[in-house]
Amino acid sequence: MGAPDRPAVARELHDFIAPAVSGPIGPDEDYFALGLLNSLFAIELVVFVERRFDIEVEVADLDLDHFRTISRLTDFVLAKTAGRTGIPA
Repeated sequence: MGAPDRPAVARELHDFIAPAVSGPIGPDEDYFALGLLNSLFAIELVVFVERRFDIEVEVADLDLDHFRTISRLTDFVLAKTAGRTGIPA
């Protein structure tokens, strides 16, 4: 399996976030600024990302800017998984 695929990562993140915002959300929509998600969901999002993509979100990574949009979160996941051979099944 090759490196993590950006569209696949973005799709998985969207599929996790969409039910919480009650519908589809654009890749660059700031769901926190729009009031669609709260800080409690931010914790759930961190846990999901860690488990699904087998990464460790360190204290230094806990900048809300990494998690504000699907695009930013996709960039974050890809950066943390850079050099790996694929997304865990």
